[in-house]
Amino acid sequence: MGIELRRQIEKIVSLTDDEFEFVLSHFQSKKFKKHQIVIHEEDYVQYEYYVVKGLMKISRVDIDGKEHIIQFGMEDWWVTDSQAYHNRTKATMIVDCLEDAEVLALSLDNKEKLCRELQKMEYFFLKKTIAGYIALQKRILCFISSNANERYNNLLTLYPGLMQRVPKSMIASYLGVTRETLSRLNTGM
Repeated sequence: MGIELRRQIEKIVSLTDDEFEFVLSHFQSKKFKKHQIVIHEEDYVQYEYYVVKGLMKISRVDIDGKEHIIQFGMEDWWVTDSQAYHNRTKATMIVDCLEDAEVLALSLDNKEKLCRELQKMEYFFLKKTIAGYIALQKRILCFISSNANERYNNLLTLYPGLMQRVPKSMIASYLGVTRETLSRLNTGM
């Protein structure tokens, strides 16, 4: 599982074999089954997960029981309830598996240790955080300035294989539309 992580890190910084072994020693390999909840709402969040294989989602259920999907996490993505993870507080979101998943789990203590002891990793995580922040801004701007059709087309452009891996009801939730609206978008209106 380490090969994929090394590839991702080395898109940003180069590591010697010894440095990568040091980095990898801070992660735990974990496997989850389809439909398994990895983080429950109100749990303390112990890990950030690098997805090696599989598909996960981050969502929140409102007081009416409606699920709002915040993010999908597929191969080569990082997934957690960031607020709870970094603030060491209880989760406000749910992270669960849409497919069997293989991940590398990183505790906050190990992440901070890596950043202190290997400056390259501090730079790597800074760049990943900035990229995540930019992606979140784009998603928010898309929601407030685009219609449903534009959001749908944006999703297809950004994540072309996602439609084959995720039920339409979840795509609709992610886009903030009803399943009926998604069906009209899917057939070209």
